[in-house]
Parts: sequence; C-alpha cells; structure tokens
Amino acid sequence: MNARTTEEITSVVRTAVQAATWAPSVHNTQPWSFGIDGDEIALRADSDRQLRAGDPAGRELLISCGAALMNVRLAMRALGHEPRVRVLPDPDRPALLATVRPGGAVTADEDTRLLYAEIERRRTHRAGFTPLPVPEPLLEALVAEAAAEGARLTPVRSESAIRVFAALTCAAQDVQSQDRPLSLELIRWARPPGSPRKDGVPAESYPRAPRRTHPHFAQRDYAHGHPWGSDADQSFSASTGVVAVLTTKDDTRQDWIAAGQALQRILLCASARGLSAAFHTQALETPHLREFLRQELCSREYPQMIMRLGVTFDDSQGVRRPVSEVLEER
Repeated sequence: MNARTTEEITSVVRTAVQAATWAPSVHNTQPWSFGIDGDEIALRADSDRQLRAGDPAGRELLISCGAALMNVRLAMRALGHEPRVRVLPDPDRPALLATVRPGGAVTADEDTRLLYAEIERRRTHRAGFTPLPVPEPLLEALVAEAAAEGARLTPVRSESAIRVFAALTCAAQDVQSQDRPLSLELIRWARPPGSPRKDGVPAESYPRAPRRTHPHFAQRDYAHGHPWGSDADQSFSASTGVVAVLTTKDDTRQDWIAAGQALQRILLCASARGLSAAFHTQALETPHLREFLRQELCSREYPQMIMRLGVTFDDSQGVRRPVSEVLEER
C-alpha cells in the first residue's frame, strides 16, 4: 500500500466514524465508542451510557449502535469502498459489536449517495405532523429498505390497531412517569435551554405545549415541570401521521443490531424524501406490554421500534459529541 493509498484509507475510516456519530440513539445518549487500528474500525458499546432503568437488557443501546454501524457502511460505500463487516466478531468481548474495513473499490449508486447526504440532516421529531399525506409508493420504499437489512417495517393500516398502539404508549408513559429511577434517568438526559452539553435531548427539540394527536401518542416528559421546549410548528402539528412498527423474527443481540441498521436506513430514506419520524418506545420498555404487542399485533415477530412518519418543517439543530471524545486510535 503506497503512502497516497494509506492517506486515503485513513481519511475514509475517519470520515466513516464521523458519520457514525450522527446516528440516532435513545435520549441521544450516543452509547458508542470507536477504535481505529490501521484500516479497521471497531464499534463498541459504551455501557456507561446504557439506560439501566429503562433498558436493562441493552436492547435499545444495541439498536442505537446498529444505526451507527449503518452510517459507517454508507460512508465507506459513498467514498468508494465496499465495507467488510463482521458483527459480534468475538464472543469473549461482548462490548465489541462490529468491525468494519474498507474493501474493494466500488462506485456508489444514486441510492447510497442520497442516503449518505442525509446523515447529518436527519432529525428526530417529537410532536405531531402536518396534514400532508405520506405517499403510498414512499411507504413501500421504506418497507423495502427495512427488508434489505433483514427486518420488517409494517405500516399499521387498521384504525383499531393504531388505537391499541396509542393506548399502550400512553399507559406505559403514565406508569413510567411515576417510576422514580426512570424519571431520574430521563432527567439526566434532558438538557436545559442554553446547555453546552453535546449529548442528551435539547430543550429546543420538542414542543413547549404539544398538541394532542388523534389518537394520541404520549411523548416523553423531558421538561419535567419546567417551561422548556420550542414554540415552533404549533399551528400545524396535530396529525398523527403514519404509524409503523419495526420487527424482527428473533430477539438476539444480533437482531437488535440488525434492527438498528434497518431503522437508520428507513430514517435516511424518509428524510431524503421530506419525511420525519417520531419514536415511541415506552411500551417496548415494559416486557409484558411488548409481549402483548408481539402476540396480538406483530404476527409474533418481536417489535423493536414503534414510530410515526409524516411531513413536518422541523429545522432543529442536532447535537453530537466531537469525534475526539468517542475515538481511540492506535
């Protein structure tokens, strides 16, 4: 490998790590770290950022890291290298979730370039949507994106099923709001206005006085009694949007990572076409409610994410830790 090629590969792997840091994560915990050894990127779970009360098994942590892995793959391919990925490569090192190396030269197709361009633009939405409809061909495209990663995205068509998802979300939110460890954990990741932190949920990223959707999907109470939040989009933020559930056939650590990759692929495809997504994981953090959904509404597949998709004009700013805080180089 000549010096020029070495410099090129170094640039590719560092750019891929930078892209990875823009993945979505539960409460914007950013529960990952990376190592670079030569041309290999190691993706590791950061257990210090795991939600011990809300995510004791680490399922949401691994979904978040799976989304980061998808960004690494997209960045490498967009930069002209086929990623060589090993998921859970070492059983003796459970925190090591994946390794990725740039492989042979490839020409990025239009879809790869489109998704890569959305990595830093995509935002999580935490309110209702405009009344503008989501085109059916776009929903079909999102379903195909999930299938390409071994997961299933199912738009919920039945009004009664949507009411059940909404009711269980509200019930779980009400119960969690009375749980002191969960509430303290949420407060830890809620940023007050003007906070210099580069993780957690900024006060500007959710509405100060959210309007109720019909049926209503409860949002997290990040303000926790404070007059925080944004006043943007209040005049047209009452539509529920399209409710969809992401499922996998099994429920192993590998499935959680695959679900994260599928989720990020869906989100980037949606963002590129003017859609935003709101997440609702409260019911999935309650084991018996998650099992009920699996048995009754998910064809016995394991629900990994409940989301709403719709059109909004959200221009909030994303916050991420600098690469220097998450990267170790040899």
